[in-house]
Amino acid sequence: MGLIIMDRLEIILNTDNIPIFWVKVFFGFGFSFLITFLSIPSIINISRRKNLMDEPGSRSSHLRKISNLGGIAIIFSLCICASIFAYELFSQYKFLFASLIILLFVGVLDDVMIMRAYKKLIAQIIVSVLMVVGSDVRIRSLFGVFGIYEMSYYFSVFFSVLTFVILINAFNLIDGIDGLAGSYSVLCSLFFGLSYFRLGPYNYPLVILSVVIVGSVLAFLYYNLSNYRNKKIFMGDTGSMVLGFLLAFTSICFIDIFIDKKISDIPHYHLESAPVIAVAILILPIIDTLNVIFIRLINRKSLIVADNNHLHHKLLKMGYTHRRSTVYIICYYCVIVLFAYFFRHLDNNLLLFLIVSLGVLGAIIPNIKLKLKKSI
Repeated sequence: MGLIIMDRLEIILNTDNIPIFWVKVFFGFGFSFLITFLSIPSIINISRRKNLMDEPGSRSSHLRKISNLGGIAIIFSLCICASIFAYELFSQYKFLFASLIILLFVGVLDDVMIMRAYKKLIAQIIVSVLMVVGSDVRIRSLFGVFGIYEMSYYFSVFFSVLTFVILINAFNLIDGIDGLAGSYSVLCSLFFGLSYFRLGPYNYPLVILSVVIVGSVLAFLYYNLSNYRNKKIFMGDTGSMVLGFLLAFTSICFIDIFIDKKISDIPHYHLESAPVIAVAILILPIIDTLNVIFIRLINRKSLIVADNNHLHHKLLKMGYTHRRSTVYIICYYCVIVLFAYFFRHLDNNLLLFLIVSLGVLGAIIPNIKLKLKKSI
């Protein structure tokens, strides 16, 4: 269906003058934005009528009932636009669409009924195995990070499934204040999309997927950051799990691009620091998750029980608003990505150490400021 539509567009627009890639980028962004933008008001109205609202709790950063089904609009838009403008992905990665639908189903159930953690984990493992084994989306090499180069097939499968599961949950954990998860997914998609674009036409479907994500999430952010009660919405676990999954997918594809596949007709560029660059782009959920785990271990608390030790919670305790906290976090981690880019030719292990150190510093600074504030 997507191929037929794009063939018709190519004929109509006489793409001898307009490359079909730019047509896909323009319409992919435009339609993904519009579909999400026009879908969310209906979701908010249905949520109100059926009382499918997120109740404020002890850990909540909101004080009134708000719909948390915004992820449905994001996925609805992604599935439509990606299958039309980046249809090549669904033939190359045969289980990608099925994985999105599974996460949509599980996410909606969790947002409406609250599922047990182990059930969500099982679903996440299933979609990860589908992608890693069924679609062969794997981390095959770490390019010398920790002395690891080419991995054996079974270790590669295990490590890749673990990466998918960790990133899905890590991204879910940063979705705690207005605009943070959405803004960060836009940022990551832009970085990956620009990287794919620079690496040539073979990767253009991934560029368009990144553009579609950006368009859809920007429309969601219009409502998520709204000050009007009738417009406000959260993405919920539905949106955060799917966006975490897609960012894991795009990051693994990014690393895999730099492994020599012996494609003779395509110029090949090899970047030794590809895994480290991917870590830099995804540093926020990684560091935030590790920081929370470390604090829970020190305090001898369960790793499963939720708490208020996330970076965004600390900024709220310091008196920052949601928007100011989001801007602070996004700007700081933009600096880390730029640092990784400009020093990408350093030794991998040294670059990884520096990036993680910067990430940890960003997580520690609010702790220091909170302690100083209490001591005054």
